[in-house]
Amino acid sequence: MAGPTTRERGTKQKSGPATPRAPRKGRPGGRLRIPVSRPVVLCLALSILLAGGAVWALYGSEWLRVEQVKATGTQVLSPGEVLAAAAVPTGVPMISVDTGAVEDRVREQLPRIDTIDVVRSWPHGIGLKVTERKPVLLIEKGAKFTEVDRHGVRFATVAKAPKGVPLLELAAQRSSSLRRFGEQRLLEGAVRVAGELPAALARNLTSVKVTSFDSITLELGRGRTAFWGSGEDNAAKSRALLALMKAAPEAGHFDVSAPTAPAASGS
Repeated sequence: MAGPTTRERGTKQKSGPATPRAPRKGRPGGRLRIPVSRPVVLCLALSILLAGGAVWALYGSEWLRVEQVKATGTQVLSPGEVLAAAAVPTGVPMISVDTGAVEDRVREQLPRIDTIDVVRSWPHGIGLKVTERKPVLLIEKGAKFTEVDRHGVRFATVAKAPKGVPLLELAAQRSSSLRRFGEQRLLEGAVRVAGELPAALARNLTSVKVTSFDSITLELGRGRTAFWGSGEDNAAKSRALLALMKAAPEAGHFDVSAPTAPAASGS
């Protein structure tokens, strides 16, 4: 048999040894397989069971349901009035009680309530912790009195004046301040003055008269009056008034509208 020709031998020499193939990479878009061990599968299944059990316990079981609702912190109001306004149903899941809606109902029906905190007391109780508004001034209307709190909110009308609460007289009908600031702004100024008085003055205060924004007069009992001016610089005015009353104990009229230059007169 004839051997390979010269052309065939040259071709074999040029081609050389075969180049090894690089390993194949994963195909684009192919699925990446992640080995999952049996413990991982068991943990996932257990987590799902626990989550489902928690949801059932909160919403479907008879364990965590409202059985008791209590109201605390009342002074003028009764706990029963707060409970009636809150209208928290019993027998429902604790988690389903809308605390925000409960707070809104109580505030809407009982203006005397200043703050309310609805608390879940697991496993069966709902607590209503309330703080009532306290009157700083009273507005007399006929035989009744409207209570005004420290924010200037008129929150209740009572037949009997609470002890120790001074009266407020708004006499600004002819004042330009009424048109400029409005009655509520004048009322808030009077409330601020009464609320910031030190105890030594507050215990003698019987009434606050407002005739304009910068004309507030305090009645201090025993025929004594103090012209306060506006409802500003209250701390400085209080100090000036206390000093005047000590220096001139027989005086009947005091003017602290300019606290750096106070004056006393009368007897």
